[in-house]
Amino acid sequence: MLSNLDYQIFHLINEQANSFSALNGLMRFFAEDAQYVFALALLLYWFSRNTLNRKMVLSAAVSASLGMGISFIIGHLMYRDRPFVTHTVIQLIKHPANASFPSDHAIGAFALAVTFWLYGKRFRIFWLAAALLIGFSRIWAGVHYPSDVAAGALVGAFCAVSTRFMLLRFKRPQQLADLCLELYEKAEHKIWNKSTKPQSEDA
Repeated sequence: MLSNLDYQIFHLINEQANSFSALNGLMRFFAEDAQYVFALALLLYWFSRNTLNRKMVLSAAVSASLGMGISFIIGHLMYRDRPFVTHTVIQLIKHPANASFPSDHAIGAFALAVTFWLYGKRFRIFWLAAALLIGFSRIWAGVHYPSDVAAGALVGAFCAVSTRFMLLRFKRPQQLADLCLELYEKAEHKIWNKSTKPQSEDA
Protein backbone atom coordinates (compact mmCIF):
# COMPACT_ATOMS: atom_id res chain seq x y z
CA MET A 1 0.00 0.00 0.00
CA LEU A 2 2.92 2.34 0.71
CA SER A 3 4.46 3.56 -2.53
CA ASN A 4 8.12 4.37 -2.93
CA LEU A 5 7.25 7.99 -3.80
CA ASP A 6 5.17 8.31 -0.63
CA TYR A 7 8.12 7.15 1.47
CA GLN A 8 10.60 9.40 -0.38
CA ILE A 9 8.44 12.49 0.26
CA PHE A 10 8.01 11.44 3.89
CA HIS A 11 11.76 10.98 4.29
CA LEU A 12 12.49 14.36 2.65
CA ILE A 13 10.12 16.20 5.00
CA ASN A 14 11.02 14.25 8.13
CA GLU A 15 14.75 14.84 7.58
CA GLN A 16 14.13 18.59 7.90
CA ALA A 17 13.72 18.00 11.64
CA ASN A 18 17.52 17.63 11.66
CA SER A 19 18.30 20.30 9.06
CA PHE A 20 15.99 22.95 10.59
CA SER A 21 15.80 21.85 14.22
CA ALA A 22 14.92 25.41 15.29
CA LEU A 23 11.45 24.79 13.83
CA ASN A 24 10.85 21.60 15.80
CA GLY A 25 9.13 23.37 18.69
CA LEU A 26 6.66 25.00 16.30
CA MET A 27 6.08 21.71 14.53
CA ARG A 28 5.43 19.94 17.84
CA PHE A 29 2.82 22.58 18.66
CA PHE A 30 0.99 22.09 15.36
CA ALA A 31 1.32 18.30 15.51
CA GLU A 32 -0.08 18.01 19.04
CA ASP A 33 -1.78 21.17 20.31
CA ALA A 34 -3.06 23.26 17.38
CA GLN A 35 -6.20 21.12 17.29
CA TYR A 36 -7.20 22.74 20.60
CA VAL A 37 -7.14 26.14 18.91
CA PHE A 38 -9.82 24.84 16.55
CA ALA A 39 -11.80 23.56 19.54
CA LEU A 40 -11.50 26.96 21.22
CA ALA A 41 -12.72 28.63 18.02
CA LEU A 42 -15.82 26.42 18.05
CA LEU A 43 -16.56 27.44 21.63
CA LEU A 44 -16.10 31.14 20.86
CA TYR A 45 -18.33 30.95 17.79
CA TRP A 46 -20.96 29.03 19.75
CA PHE A 47 -21.05 31.41 22.70
CA SER A 48 -21.15 34.44 20.43
CA ARG A 49 -24.91 33.72 20.62
CA ASN A 50 -25.17 34.33 16.89
CA THR A 51 -27.59 31.92 15.18
CA LEU A 52 -25.53 31.58 11.99
CA ASN A 53 -22.38 30.92 13.99
CA ARG A 54 -24.17 28.24 15.96
CA LYS A 55 -25.42 26.58 12.79
CA MET A 56 -21.84 26.63 11.54
CA VAL A 57 -20.61 24.97 14.75
CA LEU A 58 -23.25 22.25 14.40
CA SER A 59 -22.20 21.73 10.77
CA ALA A 60 -18.53 21.54 11.79
CA ALA A 61 -19.26 19.05 14.58
CA VAL A 62 -21.28 16.80 12.27
CA SER A 63 -18.56 17.01 9.59
CA ALA A 64 -15.78 16.07 12.01
CA SER A 65 -17.82 13.24 13.55
CA LEU A 66 -18.69 11.86 10.12
CA GLY A 67 -15.04 12.06 9.13
CA MET A 68 -13.92 10.16 12.22
CA GLY A 69 -16.45 7.46 11.47
CA ILE A 70 -15.12 7.11 7.94
CA SER A 71 -11.56 7.04 9.30
CA PHE A 72 -12.46 4.22 11.70
CA ILE A 73 -13.79 2.11 8.84
CA ILE A 74 -10.85 2.85 6.51
CA GLY A 75 -8.35 2.21 9.30
CA HIS A 76 -9.70 -1.31 9.75
CA LEU A 77 -10.11 -2.12 6.06
CA MET A 78 -6.79 -0.63 4.89
CA TYR A 79 -4.57 -0.89 7.97
CA ARG A 80 -1.13 0.72 7.66
CA ASP A 81 1.58 0.91 10.31
CA ARG A 82 2.92 4.26 11.47
CA PRO A 83 6.23 5.36 9.88
CA PHE A 84 8.14 4.85 13.14
CA VAL A 85 6.97 1.22 13.30
CA THR A 86 8.48 0.14 9.98
CA HIS A 87 11.22 2.72 9.37
CA THR A 88 13.93 4.57 11.20
CA VAL A 89 12.51 8.09 11.55
CA ILE A 90 13.03 11.29 13.49
CA GLN A 91 10.10 11.08 15.87
CA LEU A 92 9.41 14.36 17.68
CA ILE A 93 6.24 13.37 19.56
CA LYS A 94 5.04 10.28 21.37
CA HIS A 95 2.29 8.35 19.64
CA PRO A 96 0.71 4.91 19.97
CA ALA A 97 1.47 2.48 17.16
CA ASN A 98 -2.09 2.41 15.83
CA ALA A 99 -3.42 2.82 12.27
CA SER A 100 -1.65 5.53 10.29
CA PHE A 101 -4.05 5.83 7.33
CA PRO A 102 -5.83 8.22 7.14
CA SER A 103 -4.75 11.02 9.49
CA ASP A 104 -7.45 11.84 12.06
CA HIS A 105 -5.76 15.16 12.80
CA ALA A 106 -6.01 16.14 9.13
CA ILE A 107 -9.64 15.02 8.98
CA GLY A 108 -10.62 17.11 11.98
CA ALA A 109 -8.64 20.18 10.96
CA PHE A 110 -9.91 20.22 7.37
CA ALA A 111 -13.49 19.40 8.36
CA LEU A 112 -13.51 22.52 10.55
CA ALA A 113 -11.40 24.77 8.30
CA VAL A 114 -13.49 24.01 5.19
CA THR A 115 -16.69 24.54 7.18
CA PHE A 116 -15.43 27.95 8.31
CA TRP A 117 -14.63 28.72 4.67
CA LEU A 118 -18.07 27.65 3.43
CA TYR A 119 -19.73 29.91 6.01
CA GLY A 120 -17.58 32.84 4.88
CA LYS A 121 -15.75 33.44 8.13
CA ARG A 122 -13.44 36.44 8.10
CA PHE A 123 -10.28 34.48 8.96
CA ARG A 124 -11.04 31.49 6.72
CA ILE A 125 -7.62 31.64 5.02
CA PHE A 126 -5.95 31.51 8.44
CA TRP A 127 -7.91 28.37 9.35
CA LEU A 128 -7.04 26.64 6.08
CA ALA A 129 -3.37 27.52 6.58
CA ALA A 130 -3.54 26.13 10.12
CA ALA A 131 -5.07 22.90 8.83
CA LEU A 132 -2.30 22.57 6.24
CA LEU A 133 0.35 23.13 8.92
CA ILE A 134 -1.25 20.52 11.17
CA GLY A 135 -1.05 17.97 8.37
CA PHE A 136 2.49 18.95 7.37
CA SER A 137 3.71 18.88 10.98
CA ARG A 138 2.48 15.33 11.44
CA ILE A 139 4.82 14.26 8.63
CA TRP A 140 7.68 16.41 9.97
CA ALA A 141 7.20 14.82 13.43
CA GLY A 142 7.46 11.30 11.98
CA VAL A 143 3.96 9.99 12.79
CA HIS A 144 2.28 10.11 9.34
CA TYR A 145 3.08 9.52 5.68
CA PRO A 146 2.10 12.22 3.15
CA SER A 147 -0.70 10.06 1.75
CA ASP A 148 -2.15 9.69 5.26
CA VAL A 149 -2.44 13.45 5.49
CA ALA A 150 -3.69 13.90 1.93
CA ALA A 151 -6.39 11.27 2.45
CA GLY A 152 -7.38 12.84 5.77
CA ALA A 153 -7.62 16.29 4.19
CA LEU A 154 -9.83 14.94 1.39
CA VAL A 155 -12.11 13.09 3.81
CA GLY A 156 -12.43 16.13 6.08
CA ALA A 157 -13.13 18.50 3.19
CA PHE A 158 -15.62 16.06 1.65
CA CYS A 159 -17.52 15.73 4.93
CA ALA A 160 -17.63 19.52 5.38
CA VAL A 161 -18.96 20.11 1.85
CA SER A 162 -21.46 17.24 2.11
CA THR A 163 -22.82 18.42 5.45
CA ARG A 164 -23.18 21.99 4.22
CA PHE A 165 -24.91 20.74 1.06
CA MET A 166 -27.40 18.68 3.07
CA LEU A 167 -28.22 21.61 5.35
CA LEU A 168 -28.81 23.86 2.34
CA ARG A 169 -30.71 21.50 0.04
CA PHE A 170 -32.75 19.17 2.25
CA LYS A 171 -35.50 20.19 4.66
CA ARG A 172 -35.12 17.38 7.20
CA PRO A 173 -31.50 18.17 8.15
CA GLN A 174 -32.39 21.88 8.28
CA GLN A 175 -35.38 21.20 10.52
CA LEU A 176 -33.33 18.96 12.81
CA ALA A 177 -30.59 21.59 13.15
CA ASP A 178 -33.17 24.31 13.82
CA LEU A 179 -34.90 22.12 16.43
CA CYS A 180 -31.62 21.41 18.24
CA LEU A 181 -30.79 25.11 18.30
CA GLU A 182 -34.29 26.06 19.45
CA LEU A 183 -34.24 23.57 22.34
CA TYR A 184 -30.75 24.62 23.40
CA GLU A 185 -31.51 28.34 23.23
CA LYS A 186 -34.69 27.93 25.27
CA ALA A 187 -32.70 26.15 27.98
CA GLU A 188 -29.91 28.73 27.73
CA HIS A 189 -32.42 31.58 28.01
CA LYS A 190 -33.90 30.12 31.20
CA ILE A 191 -30.47 29.55 32.77
CA TRP A 192 -29.24 32.99 31.70
CA ASN A 193 -32.30 34.72 33.15
CA LYS A 194 -31.96 32.88 36.45
CA SER A 195 -28.27 33.73 36.76
CA THR A 196 -28.80 37.43 35.97
CA LYS A 197 -32.01 37.95 37.98
CA PRO A 198 -31.31 40.35 40.86
CA GLN A 199 -31.80 38.86 44.28
CA SER A 200 -34.38 40.50 46.56
CA GLU A 201 -32.91 42.42 49.46
CA ASP A 202 -33.91 41.52 53.00
CA ALA A 203 -36.18 44.12 54.63
